[in-house]
Amino acid sequence: MADTGFPATDAEHDFLRARRRAVLSRLAAWLRREPDDVSEILPFDEVVAALGRVAERRLGLQVVPLESIVGSVDRTRDFDRWFRPRSGRSRERWERLARAQRRGEAIPPIDVYRVGELHFVKDGHHRVSVAHALGFRTIDAFVTEVTTRIDATGISRRGDLITKDLRRVFLDRVPLPGPALATILVTTAWSYAELSEEVEAWGFRLMQQERRFLDRETVARRWYAEEYRPVVRMLAQADLIGERTEAEAYLHLAGQRYRLMRTHRWDDEVIEHLRSDPGH
Repeated sequence: MADTGFPATDAEHDFLRARRRAVLSRLAAWLRREPDDVSEILPFDEVVAALGRVAERRLGLQVVPLESIVGSVDRTRDFDRWFRPRSGRSRERWERLARAQRRGEAIPPIDVYRVGELHFVKDGHHRVSVAHALGFRTIDAFVTEVTTRIDATGISRRGDLITKDLRRVFLDRVPLPGPALATILVTTAWSYAELSEEVEAWGFRLMQQERRFLDRETVARRWYAEEYRPVVRMLAQADLIGERTEAEAYLHLAGQRYRLMRTHRWDDEVIEHLRSDPGH
């Protein structure tokens, strides 16, 4: 719909257009059989809980890309993932801001939390919504940066938080240093829980063998150096990794090893059993 040049009328059209796009987006997602959370705004508290809050600090006024604003502190039901209004409840306030913008007034800075490269609105949801509707690419914001134990990379919808949460729990149970942790990747979130149990069982056997207590940091470090890396190298040489990640190959074959051999050793005999087993 072309602009009329009258701020009040154009603001009404802006709101109706944004509402229509929100409805059409949900319909398209339903037709494509996408998960229900694809168009949902990300809840800040759940994201931080999944990643593990460490600290926060005020960064002051900054220019923030609108496309990086993906979540909210307390307005998760009023707007969709692209901050389009999901109902007519806020229409009057929304149109008042749009009119001001169309008259050339500046949008006051919003307040956001930053987690990695993602931003979550603390105050200013309607301003973000109007900025999106009017085609802006950036917005001024007072930024508070929140650091977390697990990085926010890869979070695009609410369902991704399950993987992040299980990875954080894995790090609690298997406290590997950063470079080592970066090599532990799985495509199925629950594999992190299974891998945690595998490491803890290995650590228990190690303590029995050495007849002394070892803390989690020591078990994690020794498991990675004495078990995981040597096994992964051997599996790669035997061409037993396939399309899995290294961690998935280790986890799968460790289970197969025990089922086939009822032992926890690694040698050529075990490899031959695994190679001939149709389940690998």
